[in-house]
Amino acid sequence: MNSGPRTLVVRCPDWSLTALGVASGEPALVLAAGRVAAASGAARAAGVVRGQRRREAQGRCPEVAVLERDEATEARRFEPVVVALEDVTPWVEVSRPGVCAFGVRGPLRLLGGEAALLARTAEVVEAALDAAVGPAHPGCRLGVADGRFAADLAARAAGAGIAGAVVVPAGGSPAFLAPQPVGVLGRPDLADVLVRLGLTTLGAFAALSATDVVGRFGAEGQAVHRLAAGLDGTPPQVRRPPLDLAVAVDLDPPVDRIDRVAFAARALAEQLHDDLRGRGLACTRVVVEAETEHGERLARCWRDEGVLGASALADRVRWQMEGWLHGPPAIRPTAGLVRLALLPDEVVPATGRQAGFWGGATAADERAARALARVVGLLGEGSVRLPEWRGGRDPADQLVLVPLTGGVGEVGRVDAPPADAPPWPGVLPPPSPAAVHADPPPAELLDGRGRPVRVDGRGVLSAAPAMLRVEEGEKAQVAAWAGPWPVDERWWDPLRRRRRVRLQVVVGDGVARLLVLEAERWRVAATYD
Repeated sequence: MNSGPRTLVVRCPDWSLTALGVASGEPALVLAAGRVAAASGAARAAGVVRGQRRREAQGRCPEVAVLERDEATEARRFEPVVVALEDVTPWVEVSRPGVCAFGVRGPLRLLGGEAALLARTAEVVEAALDAAVGPAHPGCRLGVADGRFAADLAARAAGAGIAGAVVVPAGGSPAFLAPQPVGVLGRPDLADVLVRLGLTTLGAFAALSATDVVGRFGAEGQAVHRLAAGLDGTPPQVRRPPLDLAVAVDLDPPVDRIDRVAFAARALAEQLHDDLRGRGLACTRVVVEAETEHGERLARCWRDEGVLGASALADRVRWQMEGWLHGPPAIRPTAGLVRLALLPDEVVPATGRQAGFWGGATAADERAARALARVVGLLGEGSVRLPEWRGGRDPADQLVLVPLTGGVGEVGRVDAPPADAPPWPGVLPPPSPAAVHADPPPAELLDGRGRPVRVDGRGVLSAAPAMLRVEEGEKAQVAAWAGPWPVDERWWDPLRRRRRVRLQVVVGDGVARLLVLEAERWRVAATYD
């Protein structure tokens, strides 16, 4: 069994907040695409978790400070940390701002053991964080294990600094991973299926036959089954790319602005993506190289656990340029960039893509994807989002907007339920509403005697609805209503349990609304045509 190379992962917890200067004791959260992307320890203690909507998070922690995500700042302030780690090893791989890793085999020979390596790593990272974001940061988390996946989970479980580092003994990754919940695999849809099958831990999943897993879950199941078993996360089909796949562009005149580099990076990323696709390959690790007018050569390795599409490649270049061009003066190049190159360092066979939104991989698909990619290059990651069907009981859950990251194939995301999709228990009856409100306005639902309409524990209305008032508007007569439909989700999790009742009402002017009663308050969740 190949348990994977011994790896050390460095994590800077809550980096989205730390990069913005938020101290660990302050209640704060970062929003991305309308949902919580990161929360401070104080906010988490009050019940704020990733994925919550803004209103729900503020309901759990009213004093929480709400900040918008700033990926440019995250990248710019993390670059000094990566530069500092080059004193330990030159082979640092960055996953995203706030997380990086390197193999320990080389540094061990110089430093004389894992304890000395951890101490040196903690020392340089803490010093770099002090200089980059100030002394109020929560410190770094270090994890060592066989394979990057196990090392990352070890870092997640670690405490601050060298004293809190988690070291999984050589050969001990399977035992360390066995009690971990399947949710740590990072595939929520697959994890949901596994839980419903009674496979709640990585150990239970790893105990399945690899043949059975591939037959039921395909290539994705095979990849995560290897991770659950503590094997090398790099699949056997990973290969070194041919040298002629590297792409580069000369910049004349020299460039020292992010927006100008972004245009060049976008074109390079598309060229590399197209070249790889033409050979049936996809990139998982890429080296970003740059050369300055004074002959300086800069290079940084970026990795993704999945595959890097054209937009994802361009994002990595943009993040790296933020670090190089806008970082601290000590690490900035002394002149403008005259050359930019992308070198695919690790590739895997491409697994195909879905047909495009306009009926296939046509020229229209290519033009649409390139236009959207240019918008992403100008405005940054997350500026272009596409609808993707996820399923759910409420209209707000059934379709989600996801960032465009993978190029042409993503233009054809599934935005409707498959024909053979099983029904969701508790789903609302058709038709679907025309507008789902991101910030549902409050409402009053009254009976014929002017009393608030309530719902008891059995899902029975206290009286028939007679009047509806939305926000501070005029009362309107209820002409018809349907429901109620109660939902009790995640009843086993006290922090994420959600109980609510849905009711459809039509007022006298013909407008139909979907009302939701939660925490004894009615809100208008959606409006029908």
